[in-house]
Amino acid sequence: MAGDGREDGHDIADPPAESERERFEDVDWEAIDADDGGRSRTRLAALAAVVAYALALAYDLSLPADRPTVEVGSLDFAWDVTAVDWLFVATLLTLAFALVPLARNRRLTAYYWRRFRRHTPAVVSLAYLAFVFLLGSVGTLFLQPPDLNVAAAYQPPVFLSVDAAVPTECVGPVVDGRCRGTWRYPLGTTAEGKGLLALAIFGMRVSMQVGLIATLISIAIATAVGATAAYAGGWVDEALMRYVDIQQTFPTFFLFLFLAYLFGGSLFVLIVIFGVTGWGGIARIVRSEALQRSEEPYVDAASAAGASGPWIVWRHVVPNVSNSIVTAATLNIPILILSEAALSFIGLGNATLPSWGQTIAAGRGDLATAWWVSTVPGVFLFATILAFNFVGDALRDALDPRQEVGR
Repeated sequence: MAGDGREDGHDIADPPAESERERFEDVDWEAIDADDGGRSRTRLAALAAVVAYALALAYDLSLPADRPTVEVGSLDFAWDVTAVDWLFVATLLTLAFALVPLARNRRLTAYYWRRFRRHTPAVVSLAYLAFVFLLGSVGTLFLQPPDLNVAAAYQPPVFLSVDAAVPTECVGPVVDGRCRGTWRYPLGTTAEGKGLLALAIFGMRVSMQVGLIATLISIAIATAVGATAAYAGGWVDEALMRYVDIQQTFPTFFLFLFLAYLFGGSLFVLIVIFGVTGWGGIARIVRSEALQRSEEPYVDAASAAGASGPWIVWRHVVPNVSNSIVTAATLNIPILILSEAALSFIGLGNATLPSWGQTIAAGRGDLATAWWVSTVPGVFLFATILAFNFVGDALRDALDPRQEVGR
């Protein structure tokens, strides 16, 4: 632990000073993961994952269009992996391998966890987001999308009741002229008789896919552009930043309208648009941090030793601005989730995929008699966005090198 008198053969006279030396931006990502011959088990595992992913994708592409990718007849399980699902799997693999170096440095992980858990709302939010992620990404594989059932329309949530004239047919008991909710539909149903619990769970899946995939695309582009602009300087910096200015003024909404007109309200198209057009602000943050790091002696030493520009950017500049990248990514996810919900609310999303925004829009005309239709997904949307903001703020405080222990 950080308070021990000696570790790894080095004296530690002052524990806070040791914590100051071990900050996220100081992680030697390759040294942590180094193995014999300059190779690492993590790199070999990543290579194996890429090969397995490519083979699985090729297998899926070779299947007939009407055949699911994964089918287990004995368990009555079938999963037709879509293009968005493949992107989601690639995103999760990338995030998993990106966290390996930090996870293997237990002292550093413990140090940041101590700083992070000072924010109680952020800890609660992290647990909530883990629940939403697991339920939305794994739980939906074993759930059937809610079916149309007009006879079960407007069922109230369990423990609540509504005038018996509101539902088409009360599924639960009728007491004193009021239809009571039933555990068959714990959160009630919509005007089409679709269970709101199932709609909320499938909405979690859509939100997680949009937030994580689009953010990873944006972060990758923003990191490359921002770090390159800061290190190269001159006309390269000027050209890249002027492009960022133009992109940030471009009306992305009209681009999506145009593509939605051509290809329909595809979730894949929406994610790609969010990813390739929403990185400008993050690139500016990365550039600002990278400008400071590019003046450090270790960068000059690497350059004098003959290291190439791309190697210096990847090996020295990017790891040393990783704290800002992580914070920006966490705060960017709720913006994308809210943007997807807004587009679905106005009818520009994929009508075949249950989305929180789509469900909220479906119940806006029934607020007087069936308020739960819009309220239930609205609560999930609000809680998820708030949770990401709490986690993002806590990560910013924990990873900020200017935030010293005890200050």
